[in-house]
Amino acid sequence: MANPSPAKSMGDPGITPLSPSHTQQNDTDQVPSGLSFDVVVAIDFGTTSSGYAYAFTKEPECIHTMRRWEGGDPGVSNQKTPTTILLTPDRKFHSFGYAARDFYHDLDPSESKHWLYLEKFKMKLHTTANLSIDTDLHAANGKRVKALDIFAYALAFFKEQALKELSDQTGGEFDNNDVRWVITVPAIWKMPAKQFMREAAYKAALVSRENPEQLIISLEPEAASIYCRKLRLHQMVDLGTHTTQNGFSPTDNVGSGITQGDRYVVVDCGGGTVDLTVHQIRLPEGHLKELYKASGGPYGSLGIDYEFEKLLCKIFGQDFIDQFKIKRPAAWVDLMIAFESRKRAAAPDRTNPLNINLPFSFIDYYKKFRGHSVEHALRKSNVDFVKWSSQGMLRMSPDAMNSLFKPTIDHIIQHLTELFEKPEVSNIKFLFLVGGFAESPLLQQAVQNMLQGRSRIIIPHDVGLTILKGAVLFGLDPSIIKVRRSPLTYGVGVLNRFVEGKHPPEKLLVKDGTRWCTDVFDTFIAADQSVALGEMVKRSYTPAKPSQQVIVIHVYCAEKESAVFISEPGVRKCGTLRLDVSGTESTAPRREIQTLMQFGDTEIRAMAVDVSTGRTVKASIDFLSC
Repeated sequence: MANPSPAKSMGDPGITPLSPSHTQQNDTDQVPSGLSFDVVVAIDFGTTSSGYAYAFTKEPECIHTMRRWEGGDPGVSNQKTPTTILLTPDRKFHSFGYAARDFYHDLDPSESKHWLYLEKFKMKLHTTANLSIDTDLHAANGKRVKALDIFAYALAFFKEQALKELSDQTGGEFDNNDVRWVITVPAIWKMPAKQFMREAAYKAALVSRENPEQLIISLEPEAASIYCRKLRLHQMVDLGTHTTQNGFSPTDNVGSGITQGDRYVVVDCGGGTVDLTVHQIRLPEGHLKELYKASGGPYGSLGIDYEFEKLLCKIFGQDFIDQFKIKRPAAWVDLMIAFESRKRAAAPDRTNPLNINLPFSFIDYYKKFRGHSVEHALRKSNVDFVKWSSQGMLRMSPDAMNSLFKPTIDHIIQHLTELFEKPEVSNIKFLFLVGGFAESPLLQQAVQNMLQGRSRIIIPHDVGLTILKGAVLFGLDPSIIKVRRSPLTYGVGVLNRFVEGKHPPEKLLVKDGTRWCTDVFDTFIAADQSVALGEMVKRSYTPAKPSQQVIVIHVYCAEKESAVFISEPGVRKCGTLRLDVSGTESTAPRREIQTLMQFGDTEIRAMAVDVSTGRTVKASIDFLSC
């Protein structure tokens, strides 16, 4: 059966494009130069940990990372702070990071259940299919809170910290208007998630809606790429030799290596996602060109935590673990912190077991819940590679720990294998492993085995700060990436003249004696198409009625490269283009609104002008309220 017309069912009359064309602007016209600000502050809002870094525009080579955090875990670098947030029982912001975790941990269990504690909540933006301004998150005690509020609280916290540090540095009150803000997001995030981050920044008063250029959204692996291509040889480890590169002048770049046309892959392994980008260096300026659209998936180090939780459920029962998380939320956090530090000790050649402290309340609550001891549960379970030690610890054999890594690492290796089979991804000189999870020796070994010497595997020394530092460089010069690949096909539904024999009869619409074909997919940009920075797609529209104040055009997208109709499987409505034409009325018999859409940047922008009067028309694209 033919699909019903989405245009007809939505009461959308369909629009007739007047002059479809594709132009390339001179990119310097469109890209804000970034030099009207005194300082660039980048916020790396990670799934597991977050931080900020900054550079003054007068000293772009000197990137400052934030002051060291109070608190921290033994054996874990605290150049960043955990992405954890604590709200008071009346839902007011209390603290962020180590401060939030430590305060929550010290609360009496009878009190802590009233406080709202959230961690690892960034993944919600990737996993929510119909993300909106009203999307909820669950705190550790099961209570729901608005995601937008939580993200805004977190950004407001970083704004306050950064401005305080800048004021201390400069010896006076530092004005937020002098700051260009950069927020990092995974490259595989869809447009709604990027827009959500921008909305949270507006809510946090990081920037105002009237001055949107003050905030740039940076894609994490792109930021890492910008940083990696400037690395000196003493700043990285080549996995092939397992040593810092010596015997070269410290001023040499990645290999006296990178030359015109060199191709490299950046694999950004974070807590929530793994993001891959393929870039080519274009000298002499060192600009970057994206060769294949960003890819990846939810294969971050969180996957290992989920596997550990599954293991606990197998030993102690899903019902007990579910109850324990709700009744003793702070103790559950403690247990996962203990696991985190042992997780970092996992290595391919490890032979001695790893001990994980079980909180006393876990042991106590289990006895009450089941009527027998934790030790008894371990003996009864079929999990023979986890034992109970007399010091009150779970003893995991190295194989047991490695098996928790396997599903996540297998996903990453499968994805890398598929990527390297693409024709666009040939002759890759370097593979940069970045992000916190890149420090895992198990992951490093798996990538080495997969590549078998086809590319040099490079790990920057400050692997956890690579994205942050690259995001600062991106904020200083947003035009550094000259060519990107579109992740999706974007377009609108239009009416075209009906052609007998070419168009299906069920798409026929007769209007004022003219025969139209409805639901035609007018493609703006195709998936994996190269788009230069500042490249514009130009369309002209005319209001249906002379008195019309607002033109609302539905934007459709698809993963596939081409679509004929918006009603095809795989094509979905993903946004709305809104043109506010009020105040631009003219005596012209037919008003032409020329719309320019810019796709070469990390966000899609729209501009419009009334051709007959030359007046600017307010244009916006909304991806969050579909």
